[in-house]
Amino acid sequence: MKYLIYIFFIVFFSSISFVGKAQLIPNFGAQRSGISTLTFLKNDVNPRSAAMSGASVAISGDGFSAFTNPAATTDLEGFNASISSFNQGAGIQQSYLSTLFPSKGGFSTFGFSLNMLNSGAMDVRTEFQPEGTGEKFYVTNFALSGTYAQKLSEMFSAGISLKYIHEQIDDYNNGTVAADVSFLYYTDFKDLKFAVMVQNFGGNSALNGDGIKADFNRNPNVSPEEYSVPTVFSLGASMIPWKKENQSLLVSLQLNHPSDNAENYRLGLEYEYLKLLFLRAGYKVNVDGQPFPTFGFGLRHRVGGHPLQLNYAANPTEYFGTIHTVGLSFTLNKMGRE
Repeated sequence: MKYLIYIFFIVFFSSISFVGKAQLIPNFGAQRSGISTLTFLKNDVNPRSAAMSGASVAISGDGFSAFTNPAATTDLEGFNASISSFNQGAGIQQSYLSTLFPSKGGFSTFGFSLNMLNSGAMDVRTEFQPEGTGEKFYVTNFALSGTYAQKLSEMFSAGISLKYIHEQIDDYNNGTVAADVSFLYYTDFKDLKFAVMVQNFGGNSALNGDGIKADFNRNPNVSPEEYSVPTVFSLGASMIPWKKENQSLLVSLQLNHPSDNAENYRLGLEYEYLKLLFLRAGYKVNVDGQPFPTFGFGLRHRVGGHPLQLNYAANPTEYFGTIHTVGLSFTLNKMGRE
């Protein structure tokens, strides 16, 4: 059985390694780009995941797993509080906060999270005042989520996050609901894991208000159209092919199938030394505007015997410069020491 799992992983890895521009799945879907609303939900607010190019659906659980894979939150052994900041530039800031509560037996976890984006102040412009009217407006998006995960067996976990999503653009607002559903399968061969996740599964929604402001040479009865949330189906695997007493190397692979873009692949690496230093890198295949590798690091320390981890990720892009993500994660150690 172990050899069959190993062969499967090698075939999976080799297939993705040689896709290049000729994907295993035909490159359908790019024409759907831009048809979803509330796309802030796709931004990777997990700095560990961002450093590995998003190849995180099948990695072990951490304080940000409520976002990357709710099923992996069952890996946590104590209360965890995590916060991250995602800087998109141009004054646009996205923040994420989560709290996770594992049960005493470690077989289930529940928690809450808040994912919020703020645009900062922007100028109100019109046809006759393209430099601005002197007024300001703001865009604020947030998703408030409740997460529950359960170990169905020693080798299989399932998780779900239900979220209420709100969008505010000047005088217009939008509210809807969505869900993340995920599964994680563990094996006893080199920490090999398989995962599948459907992220942001929900219906259509539209902005509400008094109608689009159209005072000059326009139809005053124009109203916003309805659009769907950006649903993403993810399939991934991770493995630790090399491990020594004080260090190890994690390899993670992932296929994403978004509802509003083309399929893409992610490859991530994580080197761990003494469980104190983590060096990470990753690469995205078929993601427009992101032809460069991602990278980052993690530093783990103890505060009164309780683990505190600082994570940083850099994502160089073709058009938006380098996007930075930084996060802190604190876990209460039940033993009081390690």
